[in-house]
Amino acid sequence: MKIRSVTYFDNPGSSLKSDFLRQAEKFNQEVKRAFQDANIELQTIRFASPPYPILLKDMKTDQVIDYAIQLERTLNSLDYEFISLGPALPDFPESYGLVPDLIESTENTFCSGLMTDPVKGVSLQAVKKCAEIIHRLTPLDPNGFSNLYFAALGNVPAGAPFFPAAYHHDGQPSFAIAIEGADLADQAFKGSPSFEAARNELITQLEDLNARLILIADNIKNTTGIDFSGIDYSLAPFPDKGLSIGKALENLGLKELGQHGSLAGAAFLADTIDLANIQRTGFSGLMLPVLEDSILAKRAAEGILSIKDLLLYSTVCGTGLDTIPLPGDISADQISAILMDLAALSLRLDKPLTARLMPIPGKIAGENTNFDFAFFANSKVMEVETKGLSGLFTNEGFLDIRPRGRREQK
Repeated sequence: MKIRSVTYFDNPGSSLKSDFLRQAEKFNQEVKRAFQDANIELQTIRFASPPYPILLKDMKTDQVIDYAIQLERTLNSLDYEFISLGPALPDFPESYGLVPDLIESTENTFCSGLMTDPVKGVSLQAVKKCAEIIHRLTPLDPNGFSNLYFAALGNVPAGAPFFPAAYHHDGQPSFAIAIEGADLADQAFKGSPSFEAARNELITQLEDLNARLILIADNIKNTTGIDFSGIDYSLAPFPDKGLSIGKALENLGLKELGQHGSLAGAAFLADTIDLANIQRTGFSGLMLPVLEDSILAKRAAEGILSIKDLLLYSTVCGTGLDTIPLPGDISADQISAILMDLAALSLRLDKPLTARLMPIPGKIAGENTNFDFAFFANSKVMEVETKGLSGLFTNEGFLDIRPRGRREQK
């Protein structure tokens, strides 16, 4: 088990306030010291701001881009490896069009686009604009890698530490921890004599880890004065042996993830995380990023695991569609259809979901990917089962969807 990230949430100010920079530097130093003293590997320290349409609402386009470049350079110099400027927002429809320029103009900055409103429902315009962002980002890199830095968000609140979804609310500074813990589930489920034993073993591991991390977090809070909001226990994988959440699920008795029975396995794992007595935040559910997991990548390449399967598993608690390799010639309209499903699902089930879709230029469904990236396992381009949207779905209002049982009767 490793720590994927510690994410620091704060408002840097529209002119990078000096007190913010002093605090950010101290926070970074104290985090490093705390994890080194605890002998736990910390991969990255990251920063997330409030949504840029609010933070930089009085700036022109070129000023926003200049600000993003300056923020990235300044925080990189303070050893923050990745920056999130938060989501474009439905209340600021012009903010979506700026995302490709922000990503192209920076090196380690992530953005997102919110597609939902908790009162109004799914923003049809925001879904379309998020699809257009993905489409515009695709040709910027021959492997479609620019879309790694963007996610479309459904019902995602502030404070989740996993990127690209991370953003800060307009309150006090805080921090949260994201773990790389697929190995915990793999170890707990491997060779287990019963579901009860598998569950108890994973709960024990999560609670033991939680106790260690809370001590570290309290230390950081005491030395910096920054509030700790919790740990995202989505068990992130890594494409190495023993670090596959797909393998962990197959250890329960699935012949191949993607076949019938997989939904039950996913529900069991997510339910087990829910039962643990841990200080959670963010998604804290089932994470199934295709290109970051060797078994998921393999099952997708074999045609056993589909995009519809991944959406189905999200119904029992997941983070949505993450690092999905798509045909390079996919249209923005086809992307909209995928995003529409995810956004509607997030509201109907009242849960946070994201879509990080990665069309690959020049590739068609079934062709091999050729990423040269430590966090990716190569797979094959996945088939898209949609011809796009028409009719009422092409309007620019809202699709009013609410959780079951929460709609007021007229």
